[in-house]
Amino acid sequence: MAKAAAIIPAAGRGSRFGGPRNKIFETLGSQPMFLRTLEAFTSRDDVVQTLLAVSPDDAPTVKERYGGNLGFMGVTVVEGGASRSESIRNAMALVRDEVDLVAIHDAARPCIAQPWIDAVFAKAAETGAAILAQPVVGTVKRVDDSRAITATLPRDEFCDLWEAQTPQVFRRELIARACAHGGQATDDAALVEALGETVHAVPGDARNIKVTTRDDLDVARAIINHLPKGKENRLLHPFQDDLGL
Repeated sequence: MAKAAAIIPAAGRGSRFGGPRNKIFETLGSQPMFLRTLEAFTSRDDVVQTLLAVSPDDAPTVKERYGGNLGFMGVTVVEGGASRSESIRNAMALVRDEVDLVAIHDAARPCIAQPWIDAVFAKAAETGAAILAQPVVGTVKRVDDSRAITATLPRDEFCDLWEAQTPQVFRRELIARACAHGGQATDDAALVEALGETVHAVPGDARNIKVTTRDDLDVARAIINHLPKGKENRLLHPFQDDLGL
């Protein structure tokens, strides 16, 4: 069984979400979003290291309020950078040599199910690089700056388009080389593709949404209890009062 490290970037500003605090602290059920996301990886036997990249502004809250929980879960807090790519580089500097695969998963994508993680881990172990993704199935419109429709794309022009999700999983040396190569990307696979390496798409699920707006949070709350179950070994938290459990 390949040993994996999970990097959970959570340093984004979340400007489209709005509000006085980072969206990662919003609750789903009885847990803050980011803890629920982390738990999907810390509960796995093949994940031997988990790193949470947070912004300097959020680091005091994360460490003071949730430090006990994160310590029990074995999570290392990393200072995130000004961009996603910088946050990943900061976390990669701490990935242990024993790790075979590195999985990168959005903290704001809490509706992740174990069977989907299983599938993308298996493909990455086989090929070296794999991501969850969903084919684009709707009618695609091109619009201008005023949002007026300027064209409707024929289906044969976009039938091979897939929307990237996370986790995105890579051999450790491959993502390390991509980080060292430099560059910025909102999608980690793009850094690997820039090296000329092949990344494989694994069919994901529409329920694996990224919480970007407050409406997305409502959707995630509706989804969270209706996800497929896997072979999980969920940890019981000794700090349940801190979580409101």
